[in-house]
Amino acid sequence: MTEINSLCIYCGSRSSNNKNFQILAKEIGQIIAKNKINLIYGGGSVGLMGIVASSVMDYGGEVHGIIPGHLDENEKSHENITNLTIVDNMHQRKRMMFDHSDAFLVLPGSIGTLDETIEAITWKQLKLHDKPIVILNSENYWGPFLDLLRNIINYEFTSEHTMSLFHVVNTPEEVLPLLKSLPDPKIDPKNTLF
Repeated sequence: MTEINSLCIYCGSRSSNNKNFQILAKEIGQIIAKNKINLIYGGGSVGLMGIVASSVMDYGGEVHGIIPGHLDENEKSHENITNLTIVDNMHQRKRMMFDHSDAFLVLPGSIGTLDETIEAITWKQLKLHDKPIVILNSENYWGPFLDLLRNIINYEFTSEHTMSLFHVVNTPEEVLPLLKSLPDPKIDPKNTLF
């Protein structure tokens, strides 16, 4: 069983016109805090990322935000979190988020969220890590992405194995039971990632 002490969340720096996603972000924050799991995220105070971080803090949890200096103005780094690290660039941000996390959870978001998700899946496919990756497919938000992957498989640019590199759930309540049911990672990323 995987022990999850820190969870990296990839999600939007905007709040969406769907209020249910904002509720979802609050629920996830509450679940993380109540289970004494540290949140690792992109450091912003806006959008779903800001909602998740604020929710974790509201329920007494710990939050580590990591943000590049050039985004500090746009995404307005969250001032009321446990720890904020400002890095030089996006690559450092993504690597630090990866290094500090036991698992990854994907909420609705835009191309940045998609970029982070695909990178985590790609690194796993290349056997650079075997940390759990969970996509929270609330209201089938990520359905078109999953359809795209199936289309890529149909054209044999990748194999069916790609779909086993991550897990998909539909509700916040499913996330932690799933993560706790998975085997412990065996790959040490420190020996594989540059």
